[in-house]
Parts: sequence; structure tokens; C-alpha cells
Amino acid sequence: MNAVGLNEDAVSGWIAELGVGATTPLTFERIGNGQSNLTYAVTDAGGARWVLRRPPLGTLLASAHDIVREHRILSSLQGTAVPVPKIIGITEDPAVTDAPLVLMSYVDGVVIDGVPVAQKLTVEQRRNVGLALPKALATIHGVDLEETGLEDLASRKPFAERQLKRWSAQWEKSKTRDIPDVERLADILHRNIPEQTEVTLVHGDFHLNNIITDPARGQVLAVVDWELCTLGDPLADLGALLAYWPEAGDKVAGPFMASTLEGFPTRDELVDAYVAATGRDVSAVGYWHVLALWKLSIIAEGVLRRILDDPRNRAEHGGPTSTLIDGVVARAVETAEKLGLH
Repeated sequence: MNAVGLNEDAVSGWIAELGVGATTPLTFERIGNGQSNLTYAVTDAGGARWVLRRPPLGTLLASAHDIVREHRILSSLQGTAVPVPKIIGITEDPAVTDAPLVLMSYVDGVVIDGVPVAQKLTVEQRRNVGLALPKALATIHGVDLEETGLEDLASRKPFAERQLKRWSAQWEKSKTRDIPDVERLADILHRNIPEQTEVTLVHGDFHLNNIITDPARGQVLAVVDWELCTLGDPLADLGALLAYWPEAGDKVAGPFMASTLEGFPTRDELVDAYVAATGRDVSAVGYWHVLALWKLSIIAEGVLRRILDDPRNRAEHGGPTSTLIDGVVARAVETAEKLGLH
């Protein structure tokens, strides 16, 4: 049976012509919890493995899930300090696929995409992996934009304004109901924009689910899912990492529960590790934490809308619920109130 979203015979023919030594027949298996771009493990007759990415199925919002752009970013990062998979090929040939496909190397490591995976690690391994994340983030923010040819990847206009405009528009297009606190948070974020002092590469979706790790060595082997990558304020990525990093004492944990287990560093410890790696002033990180929670609720609502529109987009472990999204919004409100943002 063909994997959903792939013409396996045509794709096998394309991969065979790339010169990577793939031995037919090839098998394709949907992997990961990704709710946007779809990811497949490709295995050949000899057991060699690769990873294939394509956009989601059904009607897409303009500019969303741009696989071709992701290919450009990953290609530009080959040979830098940023840990990324090796890019092998891209095709938009209509004889092969109805949407762009990107083939990349398979990185053999652990994705801590849920509590069951995290429970298999020792307390020390959890701590070491957790503290490796801010160091990996530092490599992204240290990329030389001119040297990598990424200086024109996105606008250099003030990043917070761009994010608020983009995600407010996304909310209007993808919401399944009215949530007054989403609009109220947008107003609060508009009123409290911090001064931006630099422009760096920003991953845009940096959290445990998008990191391939080697827990035994406490190392990040690869950062994946670059579809939201842009140019902007580096603290946006740090704030996002905090938004996706619930602690055991949080009233509303949200969808990413692994970091609540013993051993994983606290949010404050993540910030300290980032400062140690970069020397940056992080006094505005609380603002970006709130913005990231607000944005997370909008992304989750968009995923819910896509699943309602086309159930084939549902990942193996289901998808976000209205209750979960309401919980993320509540956490954003609570975080803003603690910071005195109003």
C-alpha cells in the first residue's frame, strides 16, 4: 500500500537516479508527530535509510510549508557549526510528485517527542540533553548571514511587529472559533514591544520535538523542521524554547510534557545556559516567551483547522484539541500577568 501523499514507484525512480546507492525496492513510512510538512523514512533493500519531506495534503494557506525554501536554508547551512542533516536532492517534477519533495540524510539518534521516550533516559541524560539545546541554539544565532547567502532570506524590519502582523492574520484565516484572549494578548504584545538590537538567523520552531539527540553524550545531532526559519531577534527562539518547556509545577502544561520529568533543566537554567554560550542580554526574553505561547496557540488552531478540513493530515498521535489550545492561551495570559505586561 502506498504511503499517503507519495507515488512510491515514481519517487523510488527519482531516488534511484540521485546516485546515493539506493537498492530497490524502497519502502516508505510516515514518521514523526509533525502536523504540517509530512516526513517519511525511506529504507532500501540493503537497510540504508534516508528522510523525505513534502508539504501537507489539501488546500494550504499562502506561503505556508514552503519545502523549497526549507531546502535552500538547509543547503546553506551545510558545513556550518549548525547541526543539520545532509541535503541530497529536491524535485518538483510533476511526473514524480504533486508537490515538492526533499530528500536528506537519515540522522540516527533519539527524538524526545514525548514522555515515554524521555522516561527511557537517565536523570543525568535528561539534564545533559536539555542543557545542550541552548548551545545548539547559539550556533544558529551565530550563523554568518552573508557567508551563507541567507542575508536576503526574509525582511529585516523589526521582528516583533512582523510576527504580530503575520500571526494575527493567520489567526483570522485558520481559527475554528472566537477566543477573546488571543486578541487581547495581541494588543498587550503590541503595546510592550522591546527594542530590537540585532538581526540573526531565527529557527522559528526550536523545541525538543525538532531536535535529534545523542542522550549518551548529551549532544544535539541535528536540528530539523526549518519551515518557519526567518531573520529576526534571536530572543524569539529562546522565548519559543521556554514556551515549549513546561515544568512540573506549571498549572497548564500544554502539549509538550517530556520536560516536566526529573532531570530536565528548568526554564531559568536554559536561559542561563544560553547566556553562557552567547553572552547576550536576555532581559527581554519574558516578552518573547509570551509571544511564543500566543503564537503556539495560533499554530495549534491552524493544525486543528487542517485536520477538520482534511483528516488525512492527522498525525499518528492525533492532533491538538480545543481544550489543549485553551490551556496554552491561559498559560500565555498567566505568563504576561507575572511579567506585569498589560
